Amino acid sequence: MNPFAALRHVLLHGTACLCLAIVPLAAAAADNPLAAERWKSRPVVVVVPQADDALLRRLRAALNETVTREAFLDREMVLYTVVAGAGSRNDEALSPAQTRALLDGLKLDPAGPPTFILVGKDGGVKMTEGAAVDLKAVFAEVDRMPMRQR
Repeated sequence: MNPFAALRHVLLHGTACLCLAIVPLAAAAADNPLAAERWKSRPVVVVVPQADDALLRRLRAALNETVTREAFLDREMVLYTVVAGAGSRNDEALSPAQTRALLDGLKLDPAGPPTFILVGKDGGVKMTEGAAVDLKAVFAEVDRMPMRQR
């Protein structure tokens, strides 16, 4: 085989391999529900290993209070939860692929420690907290964001 044919063979097969490697990553990114939130809302992502986790109980209790719920909605926030590996957005179930893409995108382990993440409208992580998150501090962080001030 001449050198040009060998190079052509490597390029063709190398490109095909590269394309095959990229397709699953692109599909996973397309499944990430946070992509649809960009420039529309501020997602809060709460990941807990079990349904009776203290972080989730405290957050749900706070959001049941009218003042806190209105403050949450006024700041155009939406709640994503992943409980024992099952995801939801504002209590509507996500598909397993969406849940996996959400976790992968934020580099979170569903069996890991309780985690609270605030994502900005630009899609960037603005705050990461553990079980002791303070919603007043979260609201203050949102209020300092340029898009919120406008």
